[in-house]
Order: sequence, then C-alpha cells, then structure tokens
Amino acid sequence: MPIFNYSGRNARGEALQGQIESQNSQAVASWMMSAGITPIAIKPLVEDAGPAWLRQIQEKSLTDVDLLLFTRQMGTMVKAGVAMMQSIAAIQKSTLKPRLVRLLQALRDDLDKGHELSTAMMRHPKFFNEYYVNMVRVGEGTGRLEEIFRRLFVQLEFEKHMKNKIRSALRYPSFVMTAIAIAVGILNLFVIPVFARVYTSFKAELPPLTQVLIGVSNFTVHYWWALVAVVVLSFYAFTSWTGTKDGRYTWDKFKLKFPVVGSIIVKSTIARFALSLAVASKSGVPLMQAFTLVSRVVENAYYEQRILQMRDGVERGESMLRVAQSAGIFTPLELQMIAVGEETGDIDEMLEQVAKMYQEEVEYEVSRLSESLEPILLAGLAVIVMIMLLGIFLPLWDLGQVALHKKG
Repeated sequence: MPIFNYSGRNARGEALQGQIESQNSQAVASWMMSAGITPIAIKPLVEDAGPAWLRQIQEKSLTDVDLLLFTRQMGTMVKAGVAMMQSIAAIQKSTLKPRLVRLLQALRDDLDKGHELSTAMMRHPKFFNEYYVNMVRVGEGTGRLEEIFRRLFVQLEFEKHMKNKIRSALRYPSFVMTAIAIAVGILNLFVIPVFARVYTSFKAELPPLTQVLIGVSNFTVHYWWALVAVVVLSFYAFTSWTGTKDGRYTWDKFKLKFPVVGSIIVKSTIARFALSLAVASKSGVPLMQAFTLVSRVVENAYYEQRILQMRDGVERGESMLRVAQSAGIFTPLELQMIAVGEETGDIDEMLEQVAKMYQEEVEYEVSRLSESLEPILLAGLAVIVMIMLLGIFLPLWDLGQVALHKKG
C-alpha cells in the first residue's frame, strides 16, 4: 500500500503531522477524522516511487534504537492509562520511518481483529525477538504490562550499551589492520614495480629479500583478480560455515580466546545473561522458560549450550550453584555471589549485581584497549615497514657502495 504524508490539527488546535500507510487519501482522511484530527493536507510520500523492492532498499531499516524508543513510549502510555490501540496510534503519528509506520499499522490491524499485543508482535520476529514477545505475554497475563515495558527498556538499554562497547573495542584494531592492508596493497601495486624496473635496468644481482618482494608484487599486479576472488570466496566460505550449527558453535567458542578482546566479549556476554535472567525471573517468567529465552538473547552458541545445560540441571532438581559450577562459564567470584543469592533467597538481586559489576569492567577494559593493543599493532607495523624498506632500498645501498669502490 502507498504511504501518505498528512498534516492536521487536533481538538486543541495543535498542529500534527506524520506518515501512514493506507489504500488512498480518502482512507487517510477517514482515519484522521476518527482520531479527532482535522485534515489540512494529505499527499503521497513519493510520486511514481518505482517497484516495491526499490522502495524497501531506499527506506531506512529498523534498528535497536527504534525498539528502545518504542518500548519507552509504550511504557509511558500504559502507565498513563492510555488504551493499547490509542497508544500505538500515537506512536505511529510521531514516527517518520515508513517501515516502522507499516509495522505499527500491522499491530493495530491485529489488535482490531481481537488479537493480543504479544500475538501481534510475534508476527514480526525481526523487530520483536522471542524474549521480548514472551515478556509482553507475561505482562498481559499478570496485568503488569507497564512494569514489563519498564524492565524491557532497562534491559534493552543495557544491551545496547554493551554492544556499543564491543564495537568500540573492535573499531580501533580493525581500523589499524585495514590501514596496514591498504598501505601494503599500494606498495605492491604501484611502488615496488617502479623500483623493480629500475633494478632490472642495472642488471645487478638483487638480495633475496628484494627478489621475494618483487615476486609478490609481480603476482599482485598480474593476478590481483585471483586475490580478490580468494578473499571473496574465503568470506563466503566463512559465513557459510558459521551459518551451520557446528561452525557457529566453534567460532563463538574460539573468539572468546582472542587476546584482550576475548575478555571483553566474555564479560559482556555474562553481563547480558545475568541481567536477562534476572529481569525474566522478576517479571514472573517460569525459570525453565527463562533459561530457554535467555540462551537466545546472549547471541553466542557456546554460551547458549551452557545455559541450556544449566536449565536441564535445574529441571532435574539441582541447585542454581550446582548447575552454575557444572556449566564452567563462571568465575569463583560469580559463583560466590550466586551462592549468597541462593542462600538468602534473592538470586535475582545477585544476578543484577553480577551484570552491573561486569558492565563496569567492560567499560574499564574498553577504555584501556588502545593502550593494550597499541604496542602490539605498532610492533607489527614496524616489522612490515622494516621488511619493505630493506627490500626496496637495500639494493640501492649496495649499488651505491659498488659505484663508490669503482670511483675510488
């Protein structure tokens, strides 16, 4: 269906504007009148916008920030006692993203057909994951939907913060490695061939290191397409392998052992697990179901298997401390905090403390990441530069020495 820009005024004379997907402008006008808005202008978003697939490419995709804002707005609306349909309609009016407008309209359509909000959300798994949907379902069943949205907002904000920290941790080394790769490529394609032609004209015997560099450069110049093909095929093979169950498990376990960065990934994953389980448990989700949902939130196949192993242990009647010890993913400090929480009957509070503790540690390690990686990256860069300089300029030095001896 086409999307329309609309503007109008409400009963208090306030100007309102937004976007909505509808069959035609008359339908938009009818919807505005039913919502208490006097129409001023209704225009199609794009005239002759082209095929639907092209419009979808041009439209901005939905992000974690969109879900975060939606959760905050829904919590505010529910707390104020606004009806569900009116709440979603109000959020729909305020958004400018066509995709989100269509999604909210779909939610309203499902609610209008008598479906519950959680059921309507279930039809959009790319935006509302299984954990989110089940939390909303619990809120509907217990009548604590406002509390559920508040807790979901806290958790989503926490997860967004953790993801941003990990991206920050990986951004610096990725930038440096990319810069090094580009520099080496430029040297092989443009710089070394110039020196190779000069050395060939001298018809002098070249040092082994220079011969190797010239050989690599010649291969790069003549078979660059093969190198590009190898990179593309390697990337495709890697993504295909990590798309399998065993491949994803192996890769997720392996990246936890990366120097420096691996520690940040481990601590952020444990933090997300602890907070997600605490929020689900406090919200009234059955413990077995909470473990299942949380295992999918951590987004790591290795930890997912360990969490499901903990679930099976609890289902057999084992204590939380016992299954945590068997999982092998917690440090003695974490196990001690779990033991204290289990002893006092406040395991949720202890899990929240674990999450907070690791959030602070992740922030500290990210702030020191550049200090830790800088010597390693500089050493690697120094080795590459030294090899290049020796390979390129050593023959010039030798030729200069020969010329001086002849002159003398």
